[in-house]
Amino acid sequence: MTELGRVGRVLNEVLKLLAGEQKRLEQQHGPRYGDSSAGSPGQTLHGIGELTSGVHDALKHVALATGYISLGLDARADHAVGLARMKPVGVPSGVDRMARPLSDATVGALEMIRDLSEFFDGDFGLAIDVALAAPQATYPPEDWAAYQQQQRDRPE
Repeated sequence: MTELGRVGRVLNEVLKLLAGEQKRLEQQHGPRYGDSSAGSPGQTLHGIGELTSGVHDALKHVALATGYISLGLDARADHAVGLARMKPVGVPSGVDRMARPLSDATVGALEMIRDLSEFFDGDFGLAIDVALAAPQATYPPEDWAAYQQQQRDRPE
């Protein structure tokens, strides 16, 4: 319970940062759907939306797990904790769509969630570091054939 509480509080702060950044970007760019190149306003809005949604869902899983534990529903709690430990969908991949430089709020949010990487399954912290280090948006690729080949050749 203590760990879930800590993770939930951090995710809540991350969500506040990302939601604020999403609102700022929506006001700055308005609805932009024409340009779908990496780093375009439309892709940047799509990316921040993925980040916000993924963190929101992760926070819901943590809250659900905490609730089941507090109710003594062990089987449901075990399942919910398993879901809570899954890497949030769209994090950090949403950053791959976003124009650089990333805002301080976006970078800060990702650094906060990276500090939780021991809670989540997989190489979550490393994936965030790679996304933050990219000098420009990388998705969607200009050359899909090269991108697909790179994905096939990537070590597991």
